[in-house]
Amino acid sequence: MPATTGVSSRRSGRIRAGLREYARQGYPAARLTMPSSADSPELPAGHGRIEVHVGELRHLFNSLDPTPFRERDLDPKAEEFIAGWARELHGDAPLCLVVHVDRGDPSPAEVTMLREAVSEFFKQRALITRRRLRQVLQVGRTSLVIGAAALTASIVLGDLIAGLLADNRFGGIFRESLLIGGWVAMWRPLEVFLYDWWPIRAEARRFDRLSQMSVRVVPSRQ
Repeated sequence: MPATTGVSSRRSGRIRAGLREYARQGYPAARLTMPSSADSPELPAGHGRIEVHVGELRHLFNSLDPTPFRERDLDPKAEEFIAGWARELHGDAPLCLVVHVDRGDPSPAEVTMLREAVSEFFKQRALITRRRLRQVLQVGRTSLVIGAAALTASIVLGDLIAGLLADNRFGGIFRESLLIGGWVAMWRPLEVFLYDWWPIRAEARRFDRLSQMSVRVVPSRQ
C-alpha cells in the first residue's frame, strides 16, 4: 500500500505541475483542475484512470468550433491534458475518462453525446497521425532514392577524377570530398527510417487507445 500511494502522489504532482503550466499560459484554472480523490469513483480492476474537473461539459470542447456537440473538437488544452495523462499510464490496460462537473447534472443524452464526441475526436486524431506517418515514410523513400543516387554519382565521379589526377595529390582529396558529400546526402533517409517514424506510430496507437476509453461523468456534490 505505501508503494502504491507513493506512485499516485508522484503522478498527481506531475499533473498538478502541468495544470500550473496551463494556467501560466493563460488557460483558466477553474476550467480544468485536479478532482479530489474523495470524489473519484471506483473503476473496474485493471483500468487506467484519467480525470478532469470542469465547470460545465461544454468547457471540454473548442469554443470556436460551431459544429454540433457530438461532432465538436476537444479544447486543445483539454486534449493535451488527457493525452499527457494517457502517456503516464503505461501498458495496454483499458482507459476510463472521469469528468467531474461543477454546475448542473448532465442528462443521459448529454453523457452519451460526450462519449461519442470523445471517441470520434480521438479516432480522427489517430487517422490524421497515421496519414502523417505515411507522408513521413514517403519522404523517407524519396529521400533514399535521391541519397542513393547522389552517393553512387559521388563514388563514380570521385573514381573518375582520382584516375585523371593520378599523378596529383589533389586527386585523392577530391575523391574523398565527393564520397563524404555522397554520405551526407544519405542523412535524411537514415534519420527518417531510424528515428522519425516510430514516435509517430506510438502516438497513433495512443490515440487508438484513447478512442476506445470509457467515459464517466460525476456531478459535483455541492
